[in-house]
Amino acid sequence: MTIKEAQKLVDQWIHEYGVRYFNELTNMTILMEEVGELARIMARTYGEQSFKESDLSKNLPDEMADVLWVLLCLANQTGVDLEESLQKNIEKKTARDATRHLNNNRINH
Repeated sequence: MTIKEAQKLVDQWIHEYGVRYFNELTNMTILMEEVGELARIMARTYGEQSFKESDLSKNLPDEMADVLWVLLCLANQTGVDLEESLQKNIEKKTARDATRHLNNNRINH
């Protein structure tokens, strides 16, 4: 599915099952909450923290999808075409960083 299709699918779901979008500030707070849950799994899976009993029911793909879901909601609410925005962002990074990372001795050894 494309990003445009994902935005449309989320919008359809919200109107069919969710009644309405939470307001933008509520969704921004929910996004931070979801990013925190993702960070917790990352820290325990790839970092040095150990899992707690309550962490064992969480899974990485689901937490990433939760982050994406809320980001798609925010894009819909604010009129942002994420597919177009991502393409423009990639073009900006490519122009700005065409050789920057290739010449970075910290990551290129």
